[in-house]
Amino acid sequence: MSDHRVLCLGELLFDRLADNSAASIDEVNSWTSYPGGAPANVACGLVKLGTPATFIGCVGKDASGEALVKELQSVGVDVTGIQYHPTAPTREVYVLRSPTGDREFAGFGNLPPDCFADAFLQADRLIESLFLEAEYLVLGTLELAYPETRKAVNKALDLAHKYNLKILLDVNWRSMFWLDPLEATPLIRQVIKQVDFLKLSTEEAEWLFDTIDPGAIAYRLNSVEGVLVTAGENGCYYCISESEGHIPAFGVNVVDTTGAGDAFVAGFLHQLCQCGMKQLQKPETIKNLVVYASAVGALTTTKPGAIAAQPTVAEIDVFLLEQSQK
Repeated sequence: MSDHRVLCLGELLFDRLADNSAASIDEVNSWTSYPGGAPANVACGLVKLGTPATFIGCVGKDASGEALVKELQSVGVDVTGIQYHPTAPTREVYVLRSPTGDREFAGFGNLPPDCFADAFLQADRLIESLFLEAEYLVLGTLELAYPETRKAVNKALDLAHKYNLKILLDVNWRSMFWLDPLEATPLIRQVIKQVDFLKLSTEEAEWLFDTIDPGAIAYRLNSVEGVLVTAGENGCYYCISESEGHIPAFGVNVVDTTGAGDAFVAGFLHQLCQCGMKQLQKPETIKNLVVYASAVGALTTTKPGAIAAQPTVAEIDVFLLEQSQK
């Protein structure tokens, strides 16, 4: 078995989470910083579940960057794909919380979105051998917002196709990362044409496809092996290998929804690595994959922070057993 089964390419940053529920930054009394960034969250979630993962991204050569890399190393994520920018700072994202645990991204302080280190991932510094050893590549779309990382994404896609990796794209739309959000749609659509699995929120599905029906999306694309549409408290809709279904959301005490979608992706990919692509011909296997992923996502919302809140295999097994007995 390869030591680098899943490559996760994208941003590694600090989520600065408001310590109190607030409608605006002015109402926040204090902040707590949590390691985050969607692809980094997925990498950590995978390793905690027992699937080897490598993170590829760029951080600043500063205290924040060093702390984030150490965090990934402490979890067990392979960090050989990380690049360091000599002057650009490591990104911090301010996150507001509602009384129900829902989040609202509130910007980057007083800095523009394109000045941070993760906007400068270099395509020519990607390590090709990592792709040779891997089975899956996970991408978001935030890296498409910046010219340098856009080149890196395209290079990664080329390498993934060269070495026959399966590609999962989590759209993870965040308009504030873009200098011109109107540029996003054509760039995202171009990447969608090249992936095997597509994960969207209901809002993203409506935005890109005018429907939340994963079967309709898969039919329209005619190029993907699976579409997953997460709907928060309404659960998850899926179409994988022409098997369609809906998994209701688990009832949990929500504290913070940051990273729940990333944990869902980690749970899905972990199970896919366990069973193998050939098992996707079995509707019951597909259903179990999505149930497991939903459980991982749900448990992540019960604690603050994206990476810190991710559950272990034992916690998931106990949770699923309890749910089955209700």
